[in-house]
This record gives sequence, C-alpha cells and structure tokens, in this order.
Amino acid sequence: MNKKEIKALVSLLDDHDYEVASHVEQKIVSLGESIIPFLEEEWEETLDADLQKKLEDLIHNLQFEGLLARLKEWKDSGAENLIEGIWLVNTYLYPDVELATITKALDQLYYDAWTNLREDMHPYDQVKALNNVLFRDKKFSANTKNFHSPANSMLHLALETKRGNPLTLCVIYMTIAQRLKMPVYGVNLPNLFILTYKMEGLQQFYINVYNKGLILSKGDIDNYILQLNLNPIDIFYEPCPNLDIVKRALRNLAFSFEKTNDLEKATEVTKLLTAISDDDPAV
Repeated sequence: MNKKEIKALVSLLDDHDYEVASHVEQKIVSLGESIIPFLEEEWEETLDADLQKKLEDLIHNLQFEGLLARLKEWKDSGAENLIEGIWLVNTYLYPDVELATITKALDQLYYDAWTNLREDMHPYDQVKALNNVLFRDKKFSANTKNFHSPANSMLHLALETKRGNPLTLCVIYMTIAQRLKMPVYGVNLPNLFILTYKMEGLQQFYINVYNKGLILSKGDIDNYILQLNLNPIDIFYEPCPNLDIVKRALRNLAFSFEKTNDLEKATEVTKLLTAISDDDPAV
C-alpha cells in the first residue's frame, strides 16, 4: 500500500461505526511491522488524542507480534546466539535499540579485558583479572537500589549505566569470558543467577558476578541451597543452555512488572515466555 492509501485507512480508525473501525484495525495489523513508520508519522501529524491512543495501541501490538515471531524463530533455529536472545527481550521495552549497539559495547569490553589477560594464567587469576577490568576499571556493579526495576533486565541499559541485576551482569561477564576462551557458563541457581568455571582436569568453581565476581566453591553452593531448604539437584550446579537464560530473563522482567503493578505488561511478557516454553510443562 502507498502512503495515500494508508492515510485513508487511518482516517477510518475513529469511524463511528464499530464494525468499520474494527475491520480497518484488522487490515492494518495484517500489513505487519512494515507499516509502523507510517503509523508513527500519522501519530505525529494528528492532534486527535483518541486517534493517537489507537495508533499507539496498534504500533505496540504490531511490535509485540513481531517480537513473538522473532523469539520463536530464535528458539527454533537452535538458540545459539545468547546476546541475540537477550536483545530480543530488550526490544520488548526498547524496540528501536539495535543488536549492533549492544555488540559494539561488548566488543570494547572484550578488547579492554583481552589486554589484561594472558593464556598462561591460572583460572583463578583469569577471573581476578576480568573482575579487575569490569568491576574496578569499568565500575560495573549491582543495582541494589532499584532491584525490581524493569530497566534492570535491559542489557543495553546495563551496558550504558554499568548497573544491572544478576542475570544481565552475568550475561555481560560470561560473554566476555567466553570470547577470551574461558570455559565460563551460566548456572540457574534459585534466586541468584551465577556462573561456573568448568573444564576437564580442574576443580569446578563458581563466580558470583552480583558480588563483584566473588569466587565460590561447591561447598558454598551446597550451603546456599541448604539455607533455602531445597534439595540439591544438578541444575543448581551445572551449566544451563542459552534458552534457559532467556527464559529466566523473561521471568525476571515479568516479575518486575508485577512488582511495579504493571499487570498488563507482566501478562504480555508471560505470553512471550510461554511462546518459547511450549514444550516445557514447567513454564
């Protein structure tokens, strides 16, 4: 459709005949995300508050359905690129943030870390050197003041502000570590996402990124699980796949919206989670 035809469609959105308006909405939605720039232009040009609200809702719905499809596609293609998956979560609130922006920030962090690490370092010393770069030089830290803010689940904001929740900080740390050839992986510990350093011939240990990269032993994890009155199971100790990390990111985001009493967004994010958990009975 050309711009003139779209403008004619939009003019019918506030038609007094409900059936006409409803039909027009369905027609616009059927055109997909490519129509969003035209809708945004119409929003800017109109002074009708009711029409603006309808346009806002249409734009949001189109973006949401597009995100839903991209998340499913990411999962179905093997969920190999963790940063892409976390970026997709990011686009729920910030649809204009580009993956390239996040990648560029991570590239710079990798370079800064690379200049401070040597291949012959002991694993503990590697972790301490990476800790030094991220937490002392770059000043990344836990966002304890606004822990339940949805912004804490936004990777691009964590990279900009150097504040985040355990998951976003771990994703940054793990991405840099893996590019440095460190065998560091995510661990789905209850209430606290952490990392593990696991390689053959080395006593496995853990990294609490939320506490500035504190090194933990298996005994420390045992005690933590005991304090939670939980039974120790493998997933509390072993690396988890990228898909599980993205699912946890969505759970965190939904919980944040619940805590801030934005139940509509919480419901939408749960729908995104369900879409990539359709073969998982314990969503």
